[in-house]
Amino acid sequence: MRNTTFGALVLLLLAGCGQSHDEAAATTTPATTEAAPLKSGLVLENMDKSIRPGDDFFMYMNGAWIDKTEIPADKATYGGFGILNDEAQEYVKEIIEESANGDFPEGSPEQKVGDLYKSYMNWDKRDALGVAPLQPEMERIEAISNYDELAEYFAGAIERGLDAPLGMTQFPDMKRPTHYGIYMFQSGLGLPDREFYFNTDPKSVEIRGAYVTHIEKMFDLAGLPGAAAAAKAVMKLETRLADKNMKKEDTRDWAANYNKVALGDLPELMPNFNWDVYLEIAKVEPELTDGLIVINTDYIRELDGIIKDTDLDTWKTYLQWVAVNHRAGMLNQALDKQNFEFYGKTLSGTEEQLPMWRRAVTAVNGNLGEVVGEVYVKKHFPPAAKERMIELVGNLIKAYEKSITELDWMTDETKAQALDKLSKFKPKIGYPDVWREYDFDLRPDDLYGNLVRSAQAEYDREVQRQGGEVDRSEWSMTPQTVNAYYNPTMNEIVFPAAILQPPFFTADADDAVNYGAIGAVIGHEIGHGFDDSGSKFDGDGVLRNWWTDKDRAEFEKRTDKLVSQYNAYAPFNDLHVNGEYTLGENIGDLGGISIGLLAYKMSLDGKEPPVIDGFTGVQRVFLGYAQVWRNKYRDEALRNLIQTNPHAPSMFRANGAVRNVPEWYTAFDIGPDAKLYLPPEERVKIW
Repeated sequence: MRNTTFGALVLLLLAGCGQSHDEAAATTTPATTEAAPLKSGLVLENMDKSIRPGDDFFMYMNGAWIDKTEIPADKATYGGFGILNDEAQEYVKEIIEESANGDFPEGSPEQKVGDLYKSYMNWDKRDALGVAPLQPEMERIEAISNYDELAEYFAGAIERGLDAPLGMTQFPDMKRPTHYGIYMFQSGLGLPDREFYFNTDPKSVEIRGAYVTHIEKMFDLAGLPGAAAAAKAVMKLETRLADKNMKKEDTRDWAANYNKVALGDLPELMPNFNWDVYLEIAKVEPELTDGLIVINTDYIRELDGIIKDTDLDTWKTYLQWVAVNHRAGMLNQALDKQNFEFYGKTLSGTEEQLPMWRRAVTAVNGNLGEVVGEVYVKKHFPPAAKERMIELVGNLIKAYEKSITELDWMTDETKAQALDKLSKFKPKIGYPDVWREYDFDLRPDDLYGNLVRSAQAEYDREVQRQGGEVDRSEWSMTPQTVNAYYNPTMNEIVFPAAILQPPFFTADADDAVNYGAIGAVIGHEIGHGFDDSGSKFDGDGVLRNWWTDKDRAEFEKRTDKLVSQYNAYAPFNDLHVNGEYTLGENIGDLGGISIGLLAYKMSLDGKEPPVIDGFTGVQRVFLGYAQVWRNKYRDEALRNLIQTNPHAPSMFRANGAVRNVPEWYTAFDIGPDAKLYLPPEERVKIW
């Protein structure tokens, strides 16, 4: 029942981290032994000291690198995160090629990894097949003869890894997080967000025109008739769907959006929809499921009318488009290339596609990730690295405990609840305790079939766990993923193995930069448990209000200031950062650097830190934080990120957080004449 649209809403993600294959450093206290002098961990040649720290702290730390670096042709953005991701993929490629070039028994993990990789790389076979693999799907669509069969198709499409206007997935029930719940939500758009269909600025108008042209070209390449008329029909229907979509800013309010509807009451939402056939095909078992959790109730109600007054031929055309669009990367070069022309070039400005091997590695990671991950951690994640991360997480939790205890704006009643939640945080470091098995056939000459069987296997796996107890050992990322996340229903912070590496962690550097980098990352993820969304879940992962009204009002007063600050960042004349949508990540960033700094100070235990490379310990903490966000964007990619991503662009993440921290002003002697200066009363302190 998995759908990536919902997954992106549920998991409060932090983009970017990396892996280490060095031995991890030993302690959290500053080194003052007879060993060789520690380096700062700062890449000094990346700095532009002609820029005042108070005018642009991001450029002060990264300006020389920004000036001398060109974004590679196959990248939409480029920086520390992307560089680490490339390196992680190179390690994974080595692992995969050992499987692809070996002779392993049928059904073995090595055979599966090798055959999936080979099937992706096999352009000769893919081109020879052309669009033939799509034929069974097109026949299913063509066979739809009434609206009951349309409902049946919607359910079956999700099972086969496609999309539908009615999305569905399985995830822990937010009100009963020990057990799985089935969620229903808005879906089915081909453009990244509802606003792409309605914004009137010239760039948005241009994108909509390019999208219609793209649909027409894809219909032609797929050998489907009436491409021009089909493209217009698809755009018209998607626009109707988008008009009823909940705005992305509102999707983050889980307390308002959680609506469990008994199966027997679903017809009250959509009286014209055949729920019986839909639930049967979706394999929703009434004896195991006490209802569906409907996230976008208003949209679901409106969808009933849209389905009813849209003729079946239009629905068939739309579903053909969904199939072609979702399967383009599994088929021949012509469709794959045209898909990139729009989603890569037009939306993100990327000039060239990634090399085939990188795309193949992504496919293997996405479908057999833990098979590869088990080998990856043996080669690139030493036990000392996990021990170091456990220690750092513990230090950051202690710093949060101190900060919460000393808050002057929160009552003791709410503090007690916050501290209880903090005490129940579960860190997951490196890799799962139990490795997942993948039970589906893989063949070296059948990419399309391999990926469809993978989707079906994942769906069946979730069906089998329907209504059951949540597997708390499960991970939502593979060890080789360059990322980290917080899961509110499990109250867990998760750091895959690919994390202990510069710029996040420098093993032979003084602690200050590490606390500003990996420390801020850890603090960021803990902070998600106390952001505007995560703070509505308690320490057991239950969605409930544990705040006094007074404290919640004060919290929102402070976060409103943060919203206004980020709304003011406008890299384009017609587009600014969405402070409301990025609020959770901005709270995470502010908490991350604030608590990372506090943890560093606590680690000194009263000792005076050394000056290294001309910077004090506190200065290095802030510079380590800014160094993490080194990144460049193509204009198209920057626009796309601002309109669709809950993270602010990197330069604003660096500048936006530090200007709210009083120690930053003292450390760099920032005065009122600085561009980033905020008067003390305008600075935001939350945690």
